[in-house]
Amino acid sequence: MFRYLFMLAQETTFRSRSLDKMKSILDNCGFSYLWSFQNTSPNIKSIIKQRLEDQFTQSWSGKCNFIDDLSITIKIKVVVIRAPINSPGSKVKMSALRVLVGCKRVIDYAVKIRVKPDKTGVVTDGVKHSMNPFDEIAIEEAVRLKEKKIASEVIAVSCGPKQCQETLRTALAMGADRAIHVNIDPKDYENLQPIHVSKFLAKIAQDEKADIVIVGKQAIDDDCNQTGQMTAALLDWPQATFASKVEKNNGDLTVIREIDGGLETIKVKLPAVLTADLRLNEPRYATLPNIMKAKKKPMASKTPADLGVDVTSRLEIVSVEDPPVREAGQKVESVEDLVTKLKDAGLV
Repeated sequence: MFRYLFMLAQETTFRSRSLDKMKSILDNCGFSYLWSFQNTSPNIKSIIKQRLEDQFTQSWSGKCNFIDDLSITIKIKVVVIRAPINSPGSKVKMSALRVLVGCKRVIDYAVKIRVKPDKTGVVTDGVKHSMNPFDEIAIEEAVRLKEKKIASEVIAVSCGPKQCQETLRTALAMGADRAIHVNIDPKDYENLQPIHVSKFLAKIAQDEKADIVIVGKQAIDDDCNQTGQMTAALLDWPQATFASKVEKNNGDLTVIREIDGGLETIKVKLPAVLTADLRLNEPRYATLPNIMKAKKKPMASKTPADLGVDVTSRLEIVSVEDPPVREAGQKVESVEDLVTKLKDAGLV
């Protein structure tokens, strides 16, 4: 994957003693430059030009003594540079982060869940499905990182049957750049566990050279709250779970986490895995124009075999049952009546 960088033309005349400052300002942009020099000897021009073009980004230190006491005019031309997004030695990696986001297809939160008559699972045929709400928050956060120029690309990933492509199209309509569908047979998908999804995400993160993996803190169908943590363990990356706020701080991310006792602020180095909590953001609605554009965005398809993951289930579902119906409450006139009823029920 490559990116194309642009720099507008400008012409500046200055003495060499200010060159270090100028180079520092320009290098912080993270771009490579094409320079042309006027009123400069061919020898010095060659030395400076070679030094500037040695690498995709040039790390400067100290003074350039070989151009002391020279007054030169430098013109920065318009340049188009084709360079890898994760180019080695890139000085400003924060402007080229690649974000991988997990998107799970679940039964819509507004649907009343019904257990199958054979008690092997819940009824899914003919039932409305949508993206897991916490994963919507994860997609929104990734898109906001891109809008802030912190990330350069957002990749949405979903694991499951063919219908998961609808979920990925929603992610693309929300602002993701491209999608990857891990196509899993419906029979295997019924018993797919978080460890399998974690292995998929870890392998894709390595293949795509992702810098951040963001997933919802949990799915509303199984409430496992395991995928993000296991993905971080498989990648050996730092993790920031239950994130309610994410900020860039130089080369690190400062994350505010929601914990039982309140809020906790941590700092993680990149690459890292984040899990999105409810208060991280408010996901945007996909507009009709973006929904139409999403149909043209690329979506790759892979299989568990392509990623080297065995999806054989280690668990067996014994029985799925509806929760017991709650009995109606009773009103009592006094504390004595309450104590009497509790004693009659054998609760005290």
